[in-house]
Amino acid sequence: MKSDACRKGTGAAPARSLFNALGMTKEEMERPLVGIVSSFNEIVPGHMNIDKITEAVKMGVAIAGGTPVVVPAIAVCDGIAMGHIGMKYSLVTRDLIADSTECLALAHAFDALVMIPNCDKNVPGLLMAAARVNVPTVFVSGGPMLAGHVKGKKTSLSSMFEAVGAYSAGKISEEELEEYETMVCPTCGSCSGMYTANSMNCLTEAIGMGLRGNGTIPAVYSDRLRLAKHAGMKVMEMLEKNIRPRDIMTEKAFHNALTVDMALGCSTNTMLHLPAIAREAGVTLNLDIANQISDKTPNLCHLAPAGRHYMEELNEAGGIYAVMKELADAGLLYTDLITVTGKTVGENIEHAYNKDPEIIRPIDNPYSKTGGIAVLRGNIAPDSCVVKRSAVVPEMLVHEGPARVFDCEEDAIAAIRGGKIVAGDVVVIRYEGPKGGPGMREMLNPTSAIAGMGLGSSVALITDGRFSGASRGASIGHVSPEAALGGPIALVEEGDIIKIDIPANTINVDVPDEVLAKRREAWKPREPKVTTGYLARYAKMVTSADKGAVLEIKD
Repeated sequence: MKSDACRKGTGAAPARSLFNALGMTKEEMERPLVGIVSSFNEIVPGHMNIDKITEAVKMGVAIAGGTPVVVPAIAVCDGIAMGHIGMKYSLVTRDLIADSTECLALAHAFDALVMIPNCDKNVPGLLMAAARVNVPTVFVSGGPMLAGHVKGKKTSLSSMFEAVGAYSAGKISEEELEEYETMVCPTCGSCSGMYTANSMNCLTEAIGMGLRGNGTIPAVYSDRLRLAKHAGMKVMEMLEKNIRPRDIMTEKAFHNALTVDMALGCSTNTMLHLPAIAREAGVTLNLDIANQISDKTPNLCHLAPAGRHYMEELNEAGGIYAVMKELADAGLLYTDLITVTGKTVGENIEHAYNKDPEIIRPIDNPYSKTGGIAVLRGNIAPDSCVVKRSAVVPEMLVHEGPARVFDCEEDAIAAIRGGKIVAGDVVVIRYEGPKGGPGMREMLNPTSAIAGMGLGSSVALITDGRFSGASRGASIGHVSPEAALGGPIALVEEGDIIKIDIPANTINVDVPDEVLAKRREAWKPREPKVTTGYLARYAKMVTSADKGAVLEIKD
């Protein structure tokens, strides 16, 4: 046991004296030490119930003969951080979470870990840490929020942002806006659509690091407390069998995760997080494989914002295992891979079935024959960019129009809300990438403003920043190389014609190469927007979006 270093022998007497200071008994010191990484806080709605999840996990660990010890992890609420400087601090926390959890786990010689994340960067950060520390680890999330209800229809946070756009356009009254404000987020939990948090919690099941229901059981259901207890028990079984994260998170497991991603229509942020997690597990995940998998993986689910279904309905339809069973029966998954259950993928999903063919379309009646995400390339994005294809209306899958160029999100929002963007335009927001932002802000405000003002089927938006899972429409993000590195998006000028062909996976500006070359000669790097603190250090170390926006030490 790793914890023997601080539990056994005369040399460990000082450590045992400190365990005594914690009120730990001799009997507890003789059992395996299990770190319970709790991201509970009172500012993120997806985390306010995690104290109860944590207590349930502790009970499960204790029932199975371990000594649970709670340690913290931070989390940022992207919805609260949206639209101001706070959003610069969202993506960057992924690495803080991974680093701090690695430090806590190794400094205290934990024998095993149970990770309790929920919201956007919290889940991938802890998956990255699990791969680094590589002791037996199980994930159990805080669970999704129930859908809200406005005027008899189910709604979610994306409806709220779009309502702001509708109000700006004079389409709804202030009283109607207030109704949305009070009704769209009715419970604790991660926001109720297939946004980034729920996407990553679902993919944690798909990759084999979470138990059945991790991604879909609503936060307010007692079933989630039972799941948490079973997670605590299961980690002790993993410890006995010595099943570790890198045994589970293999190249084939990431292939499975991408396949499920395409079937579910997950957030484009998964294209940042999966490569970063894979890297920590010693796996290289090239984004080009995403299109290869998408080409043969049908899109089976249309959850908000792409459709009218919500996480609670996916749970009732059979959850992620039911989706995986559809895919496995079509030969699209590797089923012989070990998971946290101690069983293979095939054994896990053997008895799963689709309880509602409207929520989870059968494999022979998909929403589309190709997956929910597409990776595009072209002279604007030679190193790739990403779009949630399943959330794009058919008439925008192929589009061309004049570029409306903005060097920051705020200027773009002002133009959209000011009525300066018209049908056919392609809004370009640049210098918002990992380095240029810094922090690669999400662009939910501008995409929601476009949708709320009735332009979602006629205006495209491209950026070297990224999009919330709540964004919908022809929202193309992660343009690489980013503008701050001199990427071609920095050379686009007002009025240039941009051609987007999502089925063909292409995006180009209709400007001759020699003209772009002259513009490049005249281009000069921008001064950093932030020169002190964590963001400044982050900007110096972060790589581009196509590499997962991971941190690297530069020579």
